Amino acid sequence: MRRTISKTLHAVRCAVFGDPPPVVAVVRLYGVIAPGKRFRSGLNLASVAPQLERAFSIPGLAAVALQVNSPGGSPVQSALITKRIRDLAREKHVPVLAFAEDVAASGGYMLALAGDEIFANESSIVGSIGVVSSGFGFTEAIKKLGIERRLYTAGESKAMLDAFSEEKAEDVERLKAIQADIHEHFKALVRERRGKRLKGLRAHIFSGDVFTGTDAVKQGLVDGVGDMRGVLRDRFGAKVRTRLVDEKKPRFGALLGLRHGMEEYASGKVADLPGGLLSAIEERLFWDRFGL
Repeated sequence: MRRTISKTLHAVRCAVFGDPPPVVAVVRLYGVIAPGKRFRSGLNLASVAPQLERAFSIPGLAAVALQVNSPGGSPVQSALITKRIRDLAREKHVPVLAFAEDVAASGGYMLALAGDEIFANESSIVGSIGVVSSGFGFTEAIKKLGIERRLYTAGESKAMLDAFSEEKAEDVERLKAIQADIHEHFKALVRERRGKRLKGLRAHIFSGDVFTGTDAVKQGLVDGVGDMRGVLRDRFGAKVRTRLVDEKKPRFGALLGLRHGMEEYASGKVADLPGGLLSAIEERLFWDRFGL
């Protein structure tokens, strides 16, 4: 009902005052992609879905622009966000333009694939179409400390690749099979979204390698080099208006830090400083992979 009223008011304004300048909704997709609240600046479907709904509901919308700055993360959350954007674009019949900033790699590039067209800076880092898993092995360390590892499972693969047990060849093989399956899903999405625009050798494009924005154009991973303001003015005219659709502002109490502080205390996060430090280090490592 509210949407119908909004469209009616928009039509009335157009009839009285003439056609308004084109409006482009801007959604920022910044940060490491991870479920829940694993990282402070993390991205997941739950965190961005409200912004996407508001962006695509703006009356008289000419397009939605995605500002992507992400080194990747969860393949599931990346795929869910990308699918939600594409679903909304089809439902609302609104074109989507994606703009890679410092990095749109791995899951970050998957987010960019939600755009009908992708643009990047000459020095943007783009690609990393692959899957990576990492961890540590502590078997020698616990031996030196005289620690005995006790592990009980129901199911022979339940403790696969346990960090405190000897690595098994069959476990590594199983992990690689899972990675290959996820990689195939990623490659299929790239083929679906980029199609005949892909120009480079598939083996090179899908190797997990990264490219500068300039090289990504040559490979067909992006459509051109350009910044959001310049592209939008070329596409929609000098009078185009952008409307940033950000997270809703917190209430007055939260602005003073009261609500946030109470929530942190109530949830026990204040006492979990070591966990927060490890999370911050892990988040930093995602960006460090690309020299950022």
